[in-house]
Amino acid sequence: MDRADRETGTDHRPTGLPAGPSDDALQRAIGPVGATCVVVGAIIGVGIFITPRSVAALAGGPELTLLAWSLGGVIALMGALTFAGLGRLYPRTAGQYEILRDAYGPMPAFVYVFCNATAVQAGAVAVIAVVCAENFLLAFGQPAPDPRALPAMAAFLIVALMAANGLGVKWGSTIQNVTVYAKVLTLIAVTVVAAVVATNAAPPAPVDPPPPGATGFGVVAVLFAAMVPAFFAYGGWQHALWIAGEVRHPERNVPRAIIVGVVIVVVVYLLVNWAYLRLLGYDHLVGSDTPAADALATVWPRAGRRAMGLAVAVSAFGVLNAQLLSGPRLIYGMAADGRFFKPFARVSRRFQTPVPAILMLGGAALLLLFVAGPGRLDKLITGVVFIDGVFFVLTGFAPFLLMRRRDVAFRSGATGPVFGFGYPVVPALFVLGEVGIVIGAYCDASVRQAAYIGTIWIAGAIAVYLVFFARRAKQP
Repeated sequence: MDRADRETGTDHRPTGLPAGPSDDALQRAIGPVGATCVVVGAIIGVGIFITPRSVAALAGGPELTLLAWSLGGVIALMGALTFAGLGRLYPRTAGQYEILRDAYGPMPAFVYVFCNATAVQAGAVAVIAVVCAENFLLAFGQPAPDPRALPAMAAFLIVALMAANGLGVKWGSTIQNVTVYAKVLTLIAVTVVAAVVATNAAPPAPVDPPPPGATGFGVVAVLFAAMVPAFFAYGGWQHALWIAGEVRHPERNVPRAIIVGVVIVVVVYLLVNWAYLRLLGYDHLVGSDTPAADALATVWPRAGRRAMGLAVAVSAFGVLNAQLLSGPRLIYGMAADGRFFKPFARVSRRFQTPVPAILMLGGAALLLLFVAGPGRLDKLITGVVFIDGVFFVLTGFAPFLLMRRRDVAFRSGATGPVFGFGYPVVPALFVLGEVGIVIGAYCDASVRQAAYIGTIWIAGAIAVYLVFFARRAKQP
């Protein structure tokens, strides 16, 4: 609740829902622009600089490539509308945890947050920090560092952003805003170059391009295969639900941030993929490991590559900050709800930030960075991110269960009808689209093998829950 609401005892949340963790200890310092930047920054990472090759290879042609990105964007928009509706109902810290808890019970919600904190986000933070360090060196023309020194550089970036986010949510939000502006302007600049600059320079020849993976299976199979990597590049709007407890007027600003943020990303992604195809051509895009750098190199061979190195570094730095800004709020929210160890529910009195939760996520990332190493981290992340897709489906389906159980709460309350965002058609279409993405990912042999790792991780999370927290869940 906002300060005025606390004084009057008013809560914007519809009646009839169980109370969640208190947000009184956190500072509502994030405005609508900051919340939108969290969404955009969490989605636009390093994937858009790498993924287009895979999408193009699976699509088999330029038209289907753009169509795959477009359909992925449509599913993302339906997901944004679904999560925006949930955001109006759960305008609190760790909203997605509360949604899963209320719809399916405390154990699935615990499994989601635990796996997210110890593998999905922790591994992503470690890998993104390495990518960030590599590209900063590339931007400034430095030779590749000693492989043993690179993890140390990545660790420095992680610790620095842990400190920044621990000093106050305004620090993390400011960093997020600046990096989002930089990465969006960079991608738009690539589009402007493609639209304005005429060049006859031939791009470098593709090196061992992967064969199109969908010939003979029909257009539908082609699109679903190509949409898998495209849609993974769209993920991240759920971060707004995690930080809602620090957003001003969250019942209004969180849904707007999700919808506006995803619309911005969809437009930018479509523009930049059109630019890649225009500057490189389809065949060269399929053979490019670094399409953004290769695209600019067709116009400015040396400066273009270094500029893209800086762009990728800034983008990686921004998404790294987004992870350390929003991720700890999930841990904090679950602990404040009594389903995790109490120390992680503590908030710094001086800085009004969940410092123990920040230390947990950052510490897990550092541990994975030095113990597992980037090479083995890829398999871990792939496996658990696949399982994470299943939780996306569960979250998308949650409105139907919650609507059935608490019909009055959803149809009344101070904020009016909560699911005015196309319910029930939009959530149903999102769930169907997300199920198709999960099935498409599972059809990939490497993902299927990695998913076994995710299954083991989930089994470990269930064991932790049963040993330490099952009794608490039974208490009223």
